[in-house]
Amino acid sequence: MEFKLVSQSSATVRALPLKQAIIAGWTGRDTEAMEHHIQELEALGIPRPASTPMYYQVAAARLTQAPSIEVSGPDSSGEVEFMLVRIDGAFWIGIGSDHTDRKLETVGVAISKQLCDKPIGAVLWPLDEVLPHWDKLILRAYIEEGGRRVLYQEGPVTTMKDPLELVAGFEAQGGTLTEGSVMFCGTLAAKGGIRPAGRFEFELEDPVLQRKIEHAYGIIELPIAG
Repeated sequence: MEFKLVSQSSATVRALPLKQAIIAGWTGRDTEAMEHHIQELEALGIPRPASTPMYYQVAAARLTQAPSIEVSGPDSSGEVEFMLVRIDGAFWIGIGSDHTDRKLETVGVAISKQLCDKPIGAVLWPLDEVLPHWDKLILRAYIEEGGRRVLYQEGPVTTMKDPLELVAGFEAQGGTLTEGSVMFCGTLAAKGGIRPAGRFEFELEDPVLQRKIEHAYGIIELPIAG
């Protein structure tokens, strides 16, 4: 997959083989906010996690930069997340959408995450470059609803646990983020509740260095014959 590696001093395009995809869930730093998200999902029939955070492994082939994805039926939705990518032994930060089938999530979270493609942005920043002002970074997502562009999620990345803390938690469970690994690091509560849409736009804003990473995709609903 091709990425644009953008630092304050350079920008290079590089093809990277992605070998592992980890979805870190229930990563909230604020236990009250995380409880709100858990309750959102419980309202959809999705059981509480056994522990927090949780680390779900999905096929790296599910990662995509395509302008649209195909889903089965009307019950899936996106989630904006910051993600870590391991390149040359260092971590880079980008954005992804943990698009998930909500109906299947009531049966099993791990299999629901495996079912849907995971759209990711093509731009990455060095993690070391943003850590000094980490608390200033903002995640944001919009959906298309009733012909309008509607704000769906918004909040600071500090809503989630520190990225290196999440890496340490994964390693403590025996995992390893080797070269070409991608880790999604958690999401925000949805404004107005979790719901499907025909288009999902998401971004990571760095107001200190005055830049954004942006990505968008359409959702094509495939019929369920029976």
